[in-house]
Amino acid sequence: MSDTELLATTYQAPATSTHQDQIYSTLRQWITVGRFLPGERLKIRTVAADMGVGQMPVRAALQRLSAEGALVNIPNAGVAVPRLSVPEFDDLLQMRMLLEGEAAERGCLRLEPAQVAQMQRWSQEMDAALQAGDSKRYLGINENFHVLLYKAAGSPLLFQLIDTLWLRAGPISNRLFDTPEASAVLNDAHDDLVRALAQRDSSAVRRAIERDIFVAGQFLRTSCMDKKRQ
Repeated sequence: MSDTELLATTYQAPATSTHQDQIYSTLRQWITVGRFLPGERLKIRTVAADMGVGQMPVRAALQRLSAEGALVNIPNAGVAVPRLSVPEFDDLLQMRMLLEGEAAERGCLRLEPAQVAQMQRWSQEMDAALQAGDSKRYLGINENFHVLLYKAAGSPLLFQLIDTLWLRAGPISNRLFDTPEASAVLNDAHDDLVRALAQRDSSAVRRAIERDIFVAGQFLRTSCMDKKRQ
């Protein structure tokens, strides 16, 4: 499965969406999966060229994302990906553990056997991606892994809240592999999680998700800026 196919399994624009909506959805997805780095300025002309579309719908999409807090307006310089301070990151991490833990615990008991098997395969594929040093593929599969579990919880509102947090966390996720030691432990919680899924142990699934988020967070925390020094 290609990276494009991986992303398509997670977010698909509604059939009735307009061209502008599709551009917005694509840009939102790019931010969520960490295509842009914290602090990176997004130039309308460059983004439009990358997407193969006109500048006007890109401008509108960037303005919409700025209104959502996914981007920040820079006076006389357009928009940029926001940087997180350490306190902001810690708050985001705690909220992710709370909401994603809840979604995982609920989803565990609602997954179909075929979905559990799919998550087991994805865990193995993430192992292979880490061993190959393919961080982009790891992050793509990782997203699908979490989305399947959380959507199984059956709460669109809960997933919407999680998705909003991912939008804030996405850019810094690019820094996850700045530390070589991260690759050795990143999939440990997923291995524990799929074993717990096989047993339908929802409490263990929740603990595994919380551990997964916490461990990754410790590697990412050092990438946050100290606003007192800015």
